[in-house]
Amino acid sequence: MPVAVPVLFWAGYLYHKDRHLPEPWENLLLCFVLGLLAAGISKGMYMGLEPLGLRFDAVALAEENGWALFAYAMLAIGPIEELAKLLPFLLVVIHLKAFDEPLDGIIYASFIALGYAAVENYHYLDFLTGVESVARGFAGPVIHMLFASIWAHWITKAWLGGRSIILPALLGFLLAAGLHGLYDFMVLRYPVAALPIAAAMITSIWIWRLRLMHRMHETAVGNSDR
Repeated sequence: MPVAVPVLFWAGYLYHKDRHLPEPWENLLLCFVLGLLAAGISKGMYMGLEPLGLRFDAVALAEENGWALFAYAMLAIGPIEELAKLLPFLLVVIHLKAFDEPLDGIIYASFIALGYAAVENYHYLDFLTGVESVARGFAGPVIHMLFASIWAHWITKAWLGGRSIILPALLGFLLAAGLHGLYDFMVLRYPVAALPIAAAMITSIWIWRLRLMHRMHETAVGNSDR
C-alpha cells in the first residue's frame, strides 16, 4: 500500500498533465517497467563498486565522515542513479513512434523515474514506520522525476530538433547527477539543518518543471488550433 498508492497517484497526475495529446498507455506502462529495470541497473552498478573498494554505506558515512559522504554522493549516488534512468530513455524511449512532441520527454522520463522510485521505496519498507513509508512513497518519486526531467528536456529538445543529443545528454546528465548528489548529501548529513535548503532546491526545480510543462502544453494547443 505505501508503494502502490503513491505510484497510482503520480501516474494519474502525469497522465493529467499530458491531457492534450496523451501518450499511449502502453508506452507509459513500458516506461514504468523500464524504471523497474533501471533500479536493477543501478543496483548492479553499486555492486560493481565493491571489488574496487568504493562501495560504502551512505548512512554510516553521514555519521562518520562528511567529506567522504560528499564525495560518495557526488561521484557515486548521483551519477549511478541518474545514469540508470537515462540509459533506457536513450536506448528505448526516444525511438518510440509516439515520441513526437517536447512534452513527451518529461512525461516518459517521469514514468521511468516512477518505476525506479517504486523499487527504491519497496526496499525501504522494512526500515520505516507506516507513516514514514507513506511519506517516502509520495516524496521519493518527486525527487527522481524532477532530476530526470532535466536531462530528458534537453535531450528531447535536441532530438526533435534533428540535432545531436550527445552534448545535451552529457550536460543534462552532469547537472542532474550533481544536483541529485548534493541533495542526498544534505538530507543524509544534515537531515534537520539542511532541510530548508533541500526543500528550496526541490521547490525551485518543481516550479521550473511546472512552468516548462505549461509552456509546452500551451504551444501544443496553439499549434493544433491553427
